[in-house]
Amino acid sequence: MTATPPGPSTETQLLLAWTAGDRGALDQMLPLVYDELHRLASGYLARERPDHTLQPTALVHEAFLRLINQREVDWKNRAQFLGVAAGLMRRILVNHARDRAAAKRGGERERISLSLVEVPSGGPDVDLIALEDALERLAGLDERKAKVVELRFFGGLSVEEVAEVLGISRATVEREWSFARAWLFDALGGNEAT
Repeated sequence: MTATPPGPSTETQLLLAWTAGDRGALDQMLPLVYDELHRLASGYLARERPDHTLQPTALVHEAFLRLINQREVDWKNRAQFLGVAAGLMRRILVNHARDRAAAKRGGERERISLSLVEVPSGGPDVDLIALEDALERLAGLDERKAKVVELRFFGGLSVEEVAEVLGISRATVEREWSFARAWLFDALGGNEAT
């Protein structure tokens, strides 16, 4: 007897219904993904300086407001949704850091820990704007590697989820992730806090 492959998750079914125009599907989906979005936001903000003015709940709400306006996305599954949410949270944090730096006339810039990029334990944090600039440079060289970083580091997606979102093998994700971490570590070497 062969096993029946699992069907799409509830979140995926609701995303597909939302894409088809069912506005109520989005309202049903929010409670299902809220905790995951909040976990992502908390993870981002845990890497930030202690006195950061954004709170996880505010970051989730801002990202969700932007998500509901994503009409051009062909939603396929939960992992893709979380990947898009991760990208939006990243942009919100970078914009917040840039606004804060501008308000201080080039003053203090946001710093985050690159724990997933394997900075040695106790190592320095990295300037969020410098990380964004490095990711943009990496995307110019290899867009897929930059997307892997965004999904893994900012999105907190597993290797399997990244493979699903990007339509590549697990082994390819692991190779891309390994290269991108090394590249970013090198690119950020001159921008690390002392």
